[in-house]
Amino acid sequence: MYPVDQFCAIINPPQAEILAVGRGNKVVEAFIGADGVEKPWAVTKMDVTLSADHRIFDGQVGASFLAELRSNFEDVRRLLL
Repeated sequence: MYPVDQFCAIINPPQAEILAVGRGNKVVEAFIGADGVEKPWAVTKMDVTLSADHRIFDGQVGASFLAELRSNFEDVRRLLL
């Protein structure tokens, strides 16, 4: 809604975790085509920050959550199952 690329959310009790999501930005990246040649490719990227209370959650749990979230965003078909 607002033009914010990235921010860190502050945890308020009784919250254990909070996910801060920035806006999507179009960037150009190198993409290797089927013929093995690098080509420019426009992709949308966004920053996601997870703030967690480590008295409740282990950092590994938060990291695995972010890894699964990234996998779901990279392959949207996973969300349909």
